[in-house]
Amino acid sequence: MGSDKHSARLLHNLKMERVRTILTHTYPYPHEHSRHAMIAIVLGCLFFISSENMHTLIEKLDNNFKWWSMYACLLGFFYFFSSPFIGKTIRPSYSTFSRWYIAWILVAALYHLPSFQSMGLDLRMNLSLFLTIYISSIVFLLVFHVIFLGLWYIGLVSRVAGRRPEILTILQNCAVLSIACCIFYSHCGNRAILKQTPLERQHTSWLTKGDGGNSTWLAKFIHIDELKEQVCSSWFAPVGSASDYPLLSKWVIYGELACNGSCPDSSDEISPIYSLWATFIGLYIANYVVERSTGWALAHPVSVDNYEKLKKQQMKPHFLDMVPWYSGFPCLTSADLFKTVFDLLVSVTVFLGRFDMRMMQAAMSKTSDEDKRKELLYDHFTDKDDFWFDFMADTGDGGNSSYSIAKLLAQPFIRVPLDDDLVSLQRGNVLLIGGDLAYPNPSAFTYEKRLFSPFEYALQPPHWYKKDSISVNKPELPEGVSDIKDYDGPQCFLIPGNHDWFDGLNTFMRYICHKSWLGGWFMPQKKSYFALQLPKGWWVFGLDLALHGDIDVYQFNFFSELVKEKVGENDAVIIITHEPNWLLDWYWKDETGKNMRHLICNFLKDRCKLRMAGDLHHYMRHSCTTQPSDGAPPHVQHLIVNGCGGAFLHPTHVFSDFSKFYGASYESKSAYPSFSDSSKIALGNILKFRKKNWQFDFIGGIIYFLLVFSLFPQCKLGHILRGDSFSGHLGSFFGTVWVAFVYVTEQSYVSFTGVLMLLIVAIMFVPSKISRKKRLLIGVLHVAAHLTAALILMLLLELGIEICIQHKLLATSGYHTLYQWYKSVENEHFPDPTGLRARIEQWTFGFYPACIKYLMSAFDIPEVMAVTRTNICKEGMESLSRSGAAIYYASVFLYFWVFSTPVVSLVFGSYLYISINWLHIHFDEAFSSLRIANYKSFTRLHIKPNGDLEVFTLGVDKVPKEWKLDKDWDSEPRPTVKMSHHRRFPSKWCATTLHQDPINTVKIVDRFVIHRSEQENGGS
Repeated sequence: MGSDKHSARLLHNLKMERVRTILTHTYPYPHEHSRHAMIAIVLGCLFFISSENMHTLIEKLDNNFKWWSMYACLLGFFYFFSSPFIGKTIRPSYSTFSRWYIAWILVAALYHLPSFQSMGLDLRMNLSLFLTIYISSIVFLLVFHVIFLGLWYIGLVSRVAGRRPEILTILQNCAVLSIACCIFYSHCGNRAILKQTPLERQHTSWLTKGDGGNSTWLAKFIHIDELKEQVCSSWFAPVGSASDYPLLSKWVIYGELACNGSCPDSSDEISPIYSLWATFIGLYIANYVVERSTGWALAHPVSVDNYEKLKKQQMKPHFLDMVPWYSGFPCLTSADLFKTVFDLLVSVTVFLGRFDMRMMQAAMSKTSDEDKRKELLYDHFTDKDDFWFDFMADTGDGGNSSYSIAKLLAQPFIRVPLDDDLVSLQRGNVLLIGGDLAYPNPSAFTYEKRLFSPFEYALQPPHWYKKDSISVNKPELPEGVSDIKDYDGPQCFLIPGNHDWFDGLNTFMRYICHKSWLGGWFMPQKKSYFALQLPKGWWVFGLDLALHGDIDVYQFNFFSELVKEKVGENDAVIIITHEPNWLLDWYWKDETGKNMRHLICNFLKDRCKLRMAGDLHHYMRHSCTTQPSDGAPPHVQHLIVNGCGGAFLHPTHVFSDFSKFYGASYESKSAYPSFSDSSKIALGNILKFRKKNWQFDFIGGIIYFLLVFSLFPQCKLGHILRGDSFSGHLGSFFGTVWVAFVYVTEQSYVSFTGVLMLLIVAIMFVPSKISRKKRLLIGVLHVAAHLTAALILMLLLELGIEICIQHKLLATSGYHTLYQWYKSVENEHFPDPTGLRARIEQWTFGFYPACIKYLMSAFDIPEVMAVTRTNICKEGMESLSRSGAAIYYASVFLYFWVFSTPVVSLVFGSYLYISINWLHIHFDEAFSSLRIANYKSFTRLHIKPNGDLEVFTLGVDKVPKEWKLDKDWDSEPRPTVKMSHHRRFPSKWCATTLHQDPINTVKIVDRFVIHRSEQENGGS
């Protein structure tokens, strides 16, 4: 009983439900994804490895520092290359490609090093056996699929699934099958066990008790080498002899003879490797035929647990990730980025100053001034006594961050702590969005997926609304509402940002000015700029700065006339723009927005109480502390930047020294994140640049290879290895690096061209705010760091090959070393007395062995590199044909790319960190690389009954990444006549961990009060 209780506790500790969850496949056709087989292989490998005598392995370890240094370098580089993909889902993608790519070239390199032989592990048989079985499996399965498709075509079988197998699926299954056979061979061999009489067989079960009655299966586990022997001889024993299957006797491979005493001349036992391979192939074929002929759903009904799991997966939002701004891999995202650059170039070089959509809007307006004003001025809020409105900007990047802010905006009220108490902040009657509605470029896809989708999840549009509908005569009021003054739901007004202008404002006009709903927010807006008359003498001017950074003459005319005719002397105006020109002009040492300055200083004078903008994705507030030198009141009392609506985070510490605007002095009152936190976040460029921007590999690896292209191969490296001390080796190594640098600058053509082009790009990459001399110096140092790193990596790779050649580990017998060795031992370990291999070679006209031969050569990249390198060093580069040179440089690139991609990311990330924290440049580049979705905020403003404006900025430090269906939203009745803004729980999704939901984590980042009248205090 004691052992039973112990076993029960052990099984409980294993958490079998979790194991079951891991082994349960979520895809409809498991045979096309070898997850079960991969798990079984990993477990089997761990089991067999643990069966070896660790003491013997330790005694056989090679203590040579040189080889273990090579091991450390190899494994280190390969780990850093694959680190961004650890834990990612295996699917046909760059991540999956990288895994197989790493496994290929890592094994091809490791099996040449001697320490594996010193530990009793010879990988040559495993590699050659893997490639042979791999080719055989691919050919066999391809023939099967062709036959099966032929039978389906003539109508003999049905295919419920209705789709052909993917070639990648076949390749992956063949790879897993081959690895399984190789692992079995490594630990059990290909032995043919001679038959014994029943009395001679030993079938003592390792699960039963021993002679003493005290040993359980756990005690047997100590003698795991005996268990391994029994597993190989009993559990995985051959299926029988060829005489048992006379029809198959000429179509099998036989086992290697293993016996005690006298042995017959040849074995009659079928090879256990062959039987294992045939079993896997048979299972694959049977599984495929059953699934494609009868339907997986009919043969395997979904269990309740799987159904609930599938339902949970479906009941999650499919948000897009943050835009990868450093994507260099040719994929959809890069296409979006290239389109962004192209649209920007067209907008700036072709249309800027020649065609302006704002001029078109003015030209398309109605003729009379009164009608024009009605299209731009909205005064239906003036009768409200208690008025709330919200401001946010720069949404439409990552779905998680955009939805978090949209959800907070949609709530009927938010309770937040304030001075040891909870205050309730009502949802805004109006939502003001300050531009950059979708990234990276304005298109139907980005607007729908990155802007409209999160807002529709947060507050659903009316049930009668159709997404494809176009609003011709705005405002198109809901049914039952005759006047916009009677509509009690939230409304939304938006201005475009620079990203919205990349296509000439085309997408903004289609989705904002000609649609009526952004989720549950009603959009009566008709133009890209507007004016709102609010209660208690407050006004909002929404200005469209386009790509000029200024308002055009038509806007100036409208707003100046409005100020003269409508805005009272004691009224207060809030101006929202996309760009915070007070910060950007100070940073870039520029002066923009002259028309806007004329409007504020000469028309509004001191009535502009607040300016709000986005574009910079952080929150900062500056308040006026000293009046202008002429003693007049400040033109603007408070300056707010809040671009935390969903886009990546920008730093705040770069702008900490700003203090002057329009002749008045300002002081920073609040920053989110704080200056110290912002500086610490920048450290992520060193630690996380490649993890966040692994798509940059494609560009970075090619650049480094071009920098050292002319230096391959390095034939004279013996002096580095002849040093007597470590310092001597190190001195010779860096001396060779300097010689290589001189060669690049004086004799190389390709590498020097690469260095020159990189230098030009690096200098142009430095912001223009600093002097030309500093830009030149920074660019030169930046390129020098990259070139030094590339030269060191080149020399390490060449040195590793040179060491292996000197120790006769590479370049010993030509390009087909592995194949020649395999042919020499094939008949010994895999007897073929019936001549099956010879018949296959004859039937395929020599194609089958040729495929194996050249596949082994293609797999053995280090051998190809070493043999070609030796030939070049002996006979010169002229001895190579063009195809030979292409093969050599391709083989070098395969390894150099792995070495260089982590390093180029480290060097570039370090450059960004130094630039942002020490030089205060590259604030956009250094933080867009981090793609930080956290530190999101919006500003909620309240016009109090006494006319004062109370301003709250609400922030969320950490944005949730996982969401689930909100039970409160799902259980709340939804009558068809009820608008979503009347619901108590308007948002569909909540955080999987409720205490991380934005509603529970939101906090007040900043709070202050602005008095409307100039006779009162300027603010508190």
